[in-house]
Amino acid sequence: MKKIINAGLVSLILLILISGMVRAGDYRPQVLPLREQARVVNDWLARRLEVILPEIMRREGLDMWLVICQEYNEDPVFPTLVPFEDLSARRLSMLVFFDQGREKGLEKFSVSRYPIGQLYRAVWNPEKEPDQWQALAAQVRARNPKKIAVDESMTFAFADGLTASNKQLLVKYLGPDYARRLVSAERLVVGWLERRLPEEIEVYHYLARLAHQIIREGFSSAAITPGVTTTDDLEWWFWQRINDLGLKTWFSPTVDIQRPKSSPYQDKVIRRGDLLHCDIGLSYLRLNTDHQELAYVLKPGETEAPAGLRAALARANRLQDILVEEFKAGRSGNQVLAAALSRMRTEGLKGSIYTHPLGFHGHAAGPTIGLWDKQDGVPGQGDYELYYDTCYSIELNCRSAVPEWDNQEVVMGLEQDAAFTREGVIYLDGRQTVLHLIR
Repeated sequence: MKKIINAGLVSLILLILISGMVRAGDYRPQVLPLREQARVVNDWLARRLEVILPEIMRREGLDMWLVICQEYNEDPVFPTLVPFEDLSARRLSMLVFFDQGREKGLEKFSVSRYPIGQLYRAVWNPEKEPDQWQALAAQVRARNPKKIAVDESMTFAFADGLTASNKQLLVKYLGPDYARRLVSAERLVVGWLERRLPEEIEVYHYLARLAHQIIREGFSSAAITPGVTTTDDLEWWFWQRINDLGLKTWFSPTVDIQRPKSSPYQDKVIRRGDLLHCDIGLSYLRLNTDHQELAYVLKPGETEAPAGLRAALARANRLQDILVEEFKAGRSGNQVLAAALSRMRTEGLKGSIYTHPLGFHGHAAGPTIGLWDKQDGVPGQGDYELYYDTCYSIELNCRSAVPEWDNQEVVMGLEQDAAFTREGVIYLDGRQTVLHLIR
């Protein structure tokens, strides 16, 4: 335990030191070399397997979990369970987790020829037992679990990674007695994926800072020449910038324009007086970000955006406040949505809420809090409840009439990442409260 914690702290400090090289106004975010990224990810993984996984298994009343998948057809949860260096499953991969109780802790191993890093010992010797499935069945019977969780779910894709053919083989080799003990690992998988270590949340602030800095640079004269640059140009600029920094994006960046209906322009060229909106998401250290921000292109003689646009952003910020105030542990995503929308209407705001969990995936495991086309609640995914130490992308829009644009309704689409802990909802590296200005 002590070694794992100390190693994690060393990696965390190293990451913070490198991130600290970024200064205000300096658009050269630094990322860790791959070897150091591996250290951080693997330290976190060892800690998560020791602390988070047994806690979730006990919470859900499960004493065994099987994760079975094949090379190039990986279970969605598999990459989150193996070291940084393991980029895919190997032939037929079988991970077994068995809770021996609080005294002995969680046993974990791989039914394979070779161990997986230092985390999973190998228990299969093909010379003694040529049939890998038979070897798995023997390991299960030797432990006599009461419930055997497998990745099947009608609600969450993340928890539905066991293929039909592998399920048939599993049932066949386990035999009727043990096959009757098979149960869905749905809530275990979601719990494993959504829960964050304190050190993961701390580092998440730095990931959000990287995203904020990239947006700040993109929404500036460094990337935009009014009257020349198009939204397509800027989308590719964001994508290239992310790639050049040694990062990845989990979706292609988007940029769109709102402008007065009286404007003679309907094309994608960015012009003075336009309101810009971007949506970008980074992938780094197995975590993902998701941000939407807004910028105004100043007209000659202007030093700030029109008052109507500034007021519209303030109303969108107010809707953010309303939403996060409704985050309560134990509430379902649908309950949070209904409470927030009710307060929104009471305050005379017009908007939509479509907030999603964030973590190992961009649209991640956990309670969905509205979809843009489902403002009455989301069956299934929206019924899952909120837990502490989870992260969300606070995504919504607020619509306001802008006097300077002949009372045209403008959509203020915002998306900022946040952590939900016992201290409440904390924005990761803050949130946008002022429009970016492009000169």
